[in-house]
Amino acid sequence: MTNIKLIIDHIIQIEHGFKHIIEAGDQILKHKDGDHFLQALDFLQQNDYQVRMLGTYILGQLSTDHPEALEILENEVSMDPNWRVQEMLAKAFDHYCSVIGYEQSLPKIKNWLSSPNPNVKRAVIEGLRIWTGRPYFKDHPEVAVDLIAKYRSEDSEYVRKSVGNSLRDISKKNPDLIDKEVSTWNLQDKNTLFTYKLIKEKK
Repeated sequence: MTNIKLIIDHIIQIEHGFKHIIEAGDQILKHKDGDHFLQALDFLQQNDYQVRMLGTYILGQLSTDHPEALEILENEVSMDPNWRVQEMLAKAFDHYCSVIGYEQSLPKIKNWLSSPNPNVKRAVIEGLRIWTGRPYFKDHPEVAVDLIAKYRSEDSEYVRKSVGNSLRDISKKNPDLIDKEVSTWNLQDKNTLFTYKLIKEKK
């Protein structure tokens, strides 16, 4: 029998990082006692963000075989006000894509990117970083650039930061591809200029 209370007590003592959350989630999932989906839903309702991160992680692990888990990630977890929960959402979405296959996940990637919720868009763009380190996109960097660059002028600075950082990642191995893309941008638009400057930052 998994001692959920001990697991919860442990993770809420740690303020930063993801490793302890992932280890706790794997420990829970390893045991077949209880309904993991219902456990995750209960975790999402808790006050401690670490517990909501745990619920998000578990839903991500279940999402490849449990469509409702993916829907809850998209529609409910994306509304969580805590940025660490949003980071876990990004990781959860990448897990879904990695198991399904990145090429096979393209319809879902495009669907999430079309969401009016900036947290859903950002979960995709941030979750798949570094995009060209992922199967399929490694061989088709132009597809990654096309998907990401569409959101260069988003109202949400949160999304634009992720767009700029992701395209800068890609530019390190594909500079000509990024130069070609940004050459078409309207830099008179302040949002687009913001993203452009991020891409060109030296780090």
